[in-house]
Amino acid sequence: MTVEETGLEVVDTRVDGAFAARQLHTRDAAMQMEGLRRLSHALLERPETILQELVQTAIQLCNADSAGISIEQPEMGDEAFYKWVAASGEYSAFINATLPRYPSACGVCLERGHAQHFTVTPKFFEILGVEASPVTDGILLPWQSEGTRGTIFVMAHGRTEAFDENDVRLMNMLADFSAMGIRQQKVQAKLIVQERAQAATHMANDLAHKINNPLQSLTNTAYLMAAGATTVDMQTMGRDLSAEIERLSELVRQLLALPFDKKTIVS
Repeated sequence: MTVEETGLEVVDTRVDGAFAARQLHTRDAAMQMEGLRRLSHALLERPETILQELVQTAIQLCNADSAGISIEQPEMGDEAFYKWVAASGEYSAFINATLPRYPSACGVCLERGHAQHFTVTPKFFEILGVEASPVTDGILLPWQSEGTRGTIFVMAHGRTEAFDENDVRLMNMLADFSAMGIRQQKVQAKLIVQERAQAATHMANDLAHKINNPLQSLTNTAYLMAAGATTVDMQTMGRDLSAEIERLSELVRQLLALPFDKKTIVS
């Protein structure tokens, strides 16, 4: 599909001569080091915040107007194939937004496997049925972590030469951080699930044993009542009580033998 049809222009930076010829911007090295320090801290101490920290840092380091991170979710079908899992700047409202598989700058970037220079005209947003500022200059890079893929991108919404090759090199590093962040979040989620599963299993076993002991005692008492009682009412009550308690004991035995479903525990 053409740019006129989709509103997207995506050019590989390796063959984009005009982009390569841009004059390099002056960036604050101290600010860059501070941004990387914050990212490293978030990766180790607060992995749940790393993706949002990444896009905020990308805006600062590249002097961008917006930044975002997308992730593939093929299980959702072609209409919601990509999801923005982080967003900052002018496009911050698009966090958790989904995009179709086609047309997609993300898809082109992942297919080519390299940094892309892109622009987005209002035509693209007309296709999506949303309102947003056009992207007059942008850099889009792929990342991958254990079978999960996505992109990280910075955008300008008015300037036509906002980024240069140094920004591409910087964003390549941030793309690696994205992959590490996704991996760290997966590890953290698994640990949480395991901890919850272990705690829930221990609690259920402990509770079941505590319940089963008095139930067994009541069962014995009920049998004695049924055997030694002199009235029909007492005998009936004893038989009913014995049957009910035996049923509860059986439920407890089933609970002890039942493997836990981690999905149920998490929910």
